Amino acid sequence: MQERQQRQELLGRIQRRVDALPTGLRDHIYRVGDIAKQLAPIHGIDSELAALSMLAHDVARAMPNEELLQRADELSLPVGTVEFAVPILLHGPVGAEILVKEDGLEDPSIHQAVYWHSTAHPELDSLGKVVFLADKLDPQKAAAYPYQPLLNQLATEDLDKAVLEFLSREIVSLVSRGQMVHPKALEARNRLLEASA
Repeated sequence: MQERQQRQELLGRIQRRVDALPTGLRDHIYRVGDIAKQLAPIHGIDSELAALSMLAHDVARAMPNEELLQRADELSLPVGTVEFAVPILLHGPVGAEILVKEDGLEDPSIHQAVYWHSTAHPELDSLGKVVFLADKLDPQKAAAYPYQPLLNQLATEDLDKAVLEFLSREIVSLVSRGQMVHPKALEARNRLLEASA
């Protein structure tokens, strides 16, 4: 009973953060929340937990680059070459740490899901993979990810195959455009590739 009450209180705090975000970002959060709620039961994940994680995933997304770098420094988060060049990649880590330090988030699975939802991570659990994929399956991102129908099909069948498919395509796309690739994305792909061999 106490755990449920704590979750409700956390939900209220996160909801207040989301309510303060720009309309387009809020709409994205609600769209991907619905996607996560559909994927979660297929993979034995609590739908409420998935919805809460999706609500939380972009709480720091509206911060400008300078603020993300400043907050990362204040929160003692590692900022590598890629994050320094592409500070928007810090919105997951910054958001996750704000949720812990300011909103009382204690669930390590939600923390990791929010932290790594942009880049993935080799240690992501099923909840983290659902959050990662749901974020990419937003219909508004179809132009960026024209292979969404395949990704959606894979996401309902096998989370690992879906994450591997996305990372493989996204890494090729980034490299072909001369952009940096986050090391955790490479590590996650390598781990999934090894596991599928």
